[in-house]
Amino acid sequence: MDDFSEYVTARWPTLVRAAVLLGCNPPEAEDLVQTTLERCLVKWNRVRAADDRDAYVHRVLINCFRSSRRRRWHGERPSAVLPEYADVDPTAGIDQTDAVMRALDGLPDDQRTAVVLRYYAHLNEQQMASVLGVAAGTVKSRLSRAVKALAQDPHLSELRDPR
Repeated sequence: MDDFSEYVTARWPTLVRAAVLLGCNPPEAEDLVQTTLERCLVKWNRVRAADDRDAYVHRVLINCFRSSRRRRWHGERPSAVLPEYADVDPTAGIDQTDAVMRALDGLPDDQRTAVVLRYYAHLNEQQMASVLGVAAGTVKSRLSRAVKALAQDPHLSELRDPR
């Protein structure tokens, strides 16, 4: 298996989940990650030479996400085949997932992106600064504001104190 295929195999689930946390539905997240990886494949020598491949690929993912949100139409997209779901109980964890997604939806885009990169993609502040194209201090302030907002979010407070 070549270097790119190994990278895709190892990082696919993480990249798809990051796209979902940025605001995509699961099929849209897979499409976004595929677009991201297509762009990375074309420039794979540049990605391979990067100091941090994950930071580079996440930056491409975020740029693709932002570009997709600039389009005018966000309606339904036709599909030839409807996805089949495994026999996993679909109701398990729905309240928690809904609360987290509502809380993330309440954050400004820059704070939401910072939270996803830090707490889901596990990038450090320097990697995040590189991905976002901002100073490390800006990353810290965005995270600080986001964590404060999430701590005060009523959707999440119900999870902490379910009376």
